[in-house]
Amino acid sequence: MSSKSKIEWTDATWPVVTGCTKVSAGCDHCYAIRDSRRLGENPNPKVSAAYGGTVAMRNGRLNWTGVVRPLPERLGWPLKWEKPRRIFVCNESDLFHEAVPVRFAAEVFNTMASDRLRCRKKECEHDEEECYQDPGHTYQILTKRAERMLELLRPGGKLEDDVFSYWPGDSPISIAMEYGDWPLLNVWLGVSVEDQKTADERIPLLLQTPAAVRFVSYEPALVPVDFAPWLLANGNSTGDRKGLDWIIAGGESGPNARPCEVRWIRAVRDHCQAAGVPFFFKQWGQWCPESQLSQEIFVQSVHGGVGSKYQADETHHRVGKKAAGRLLDGREWNEFPNVGT
Repeated sequence: MSSKSKIEWTDATWPVVTGCTKVSAGCDHCYAIRDSRRLGENPNPKVSAAYGGTVAMRNGRLNWTGVVRPLPERLGWPLKWEKPRRIFVCNESDLFHEAVPVRFAAEVFNTMASDRLRCRKKECEHDEEECYQDPGHTYQILTKRAERMLELLRPGGKLEDDVFSYWPGDSPISIAMEYGDWPLLNVWLGVSVEDQKTADERIPLLLQTPAAVRFVSYEPALVPVDFAPWLLANGNSTGDRKGLDWIIAGGESGPNARPCEVRWIRAVRDHCQAAGVPFFFKQWGQWCPESQLSQEIFVQSVHGGVGSKYQADETHHRVGKKAAGRLLDGREWNEFPNVGT
């Protein structure tokens, strides 16, 4: 919850909502549950108040309680960060959770629109239109609730209705629309998927949602997923894109992590390369396939008794996220969409 993040594909996090509920198998070992418990016990009352009551032990397991808490006091955080960066929105929750009011989601979008309007130069001598072109933050929003995202953000949807009824004519979103910057060019929308079923359900809804960039986080990768139909449909640079603009892939981390197979990740990478779509490999996670281990970690694991083993397509070694690393076939894959401001 700061201007820095250890998540490989972003620079900062903006936890403007806390608390959530599980919706599919990818949620089973959600890192945000563990983080929320820790932050709920923070000695700083401002921190603990934001997270307290969002998680509890139930049937011997830590889980969400169903409390979802929008945090209006955090709406202005990104506007305090002068240096442009990529910001992961709602990293501890889901902005499109059914318990998040439409008006609060509109407030979040107003902040992101405000960022498009401000000039970062100390002494501004530009006219308004020049200031508007000053590069700002890029906001990355991930959801597992693609249906509600579409419901809010489609043309004439609930968010637009709320904006014009609550802030008629003078909201940052209204000004962005006046400049022809809707959907906001600094907002990337994505869905998280973990298997073919969630991909088939969520990606078509994402592709119906207006966005400057549409992306998928295939993490945790639990089974193989065929993304080719949504990559080969990718359009051109004129704004007529019909397919995905970016795919992130990664295995699962944490104490109960499930292994990820090399062939699943290679297939996604190869389809992305064939379609000219950027590919980002985030991590192997807790388990690393033997063929992807560094020589040092391989020796420690095989001959030093580090970690346990799992056999599927090949042997996997439980070495932990850091030791497993994020090399795929000997290199990092750190590709990002190239989007103009």
